[in-house]
Amino acid sequence: MKLHILGCYAATPRTLTNPTSQLLEINNHLFLIDCGEGTQVQLRKSKIKFSRVNHIFISHLHGDHFFGLPGLISTFRLLGRDKEMHIYGPKGIKEAITLLLKLGDSWTNYPLIFHELTSKESVRIYEDDKVSVDTIPLNHRIYTNGFLFREKLGERTLNIKAAEKYKIDLSQYRNIKKGKDVTLDDGFTVLNKLLTYDPPPPKSYAFCSDTAYKPDLIPQLTKVDVLYHESTFLETEAHLSAKTKHATAKEAATIARDAEVGTLILGHYSTRYKSIELFKEQAKEIFPEVLLADDGKVFEF
Repeated sequence: MKLHILGCYAATPRTLTNPTSQLLEINNHLFLIDCGEGTQVQLRKSKIKFSRVNHIFISHLHGDHFFGLPGLISTFRLLGRDKEMHIYGPKGIKEAITLLLKLGDSWTNYPLIFHELTSKESVRIYEDDKVSVDTIPLNHRIYTNGFLFREKLGERTLNIKAAEKYKIDLSQYRNIKKGKDVTLDDGFTVLNKLLTYDPPPPKSYAFCSDTAYKPDLIPQLTKVDVLYHESTFLETEAHLSAKTKHATAKEAATIARDAEVGTLILGHYSTRYKSIELFKEQAKEIFPEVLLADDGKVFEF
C-alpha cells in the first residue's frame, strides 16, 4: 500500500503548498482522494499515469477539496481518454461539474459517472474482489465524508517445494492458491495448509478530512492500519475548532489512540504556523506512531 500526498494544507493559498489531494495505491488500484487546486500538476510531478486513475473520491464541496476536479476532467478529455471515470461525492457535485462543462461546451468524450452521496450513516460505495470502500461520516460545516479503504484477503502463497514433494501437477496450482485440497491419484488427500503459506494480512487506510473532533468515529476506525486525520490547529488555537469544525493535532491523536490504529498521519495544516513539526510534537504527547504529511511525500506500508 502506497500513499502519495499531492497536497495537505488548509484553504489559504501559498506558493509552496497545495490544498488537499491524495493518491492511494492499494492492491493494484489507484484511487484519487479529493482534488484541490493544482492536483493535476502534482500528479505530473509524482509521475503518476493519468490513465490509471478511474475512481475519484471527493469528501465535500469546499473549494480546497474539489476545485481541481474540473481541470482534471478536462485534461482527461484532451488526452483522448475513452475509459469511463467514476466520481464519488456529495449530492450537488454532478450539477457543479456538468454546469462548467456545459458553459464551456467541453463535454467529455468518455463516460463520466457520478455516484452522489447523501447518507449520514456509513455506506459501502465501491467493492470488487480485491478492495472495498466505505464512507466515514464526518462532522464539518457542510455534508462531509471520509473514506475507509480495505484490502480483501488475498490468495494463499504456493509452497513450491511441498507441491514438488507430493508430485502435484501444475494444473492444480491455481486451485491450491484458492485454498483447495488436492487428492492424488492413489486417493490420498493433501491438505491445503501443507501446500501453501498464509497470504499477507490485508491492509486498511482511513481518510478523515475535514472534521471536528468526533469520538463516535472510533468503532469504524478501530485497528485500521493507517489513519489520515486532519489537524488544522495547534492547542494555542483550539478555541477555533468548534467554530470552524476542524480538529487539533491532539484531538487527531486522541482518535488514533482510542481506535488503536497502527499509524497516524497528520495533515490539513493551517498555514498560520511556521513549522509543521509542532503538530507532530503535540500529537506524540498522546499517540506515539505519528507521521507528518507534506506535499510530494510518499508513504509505503
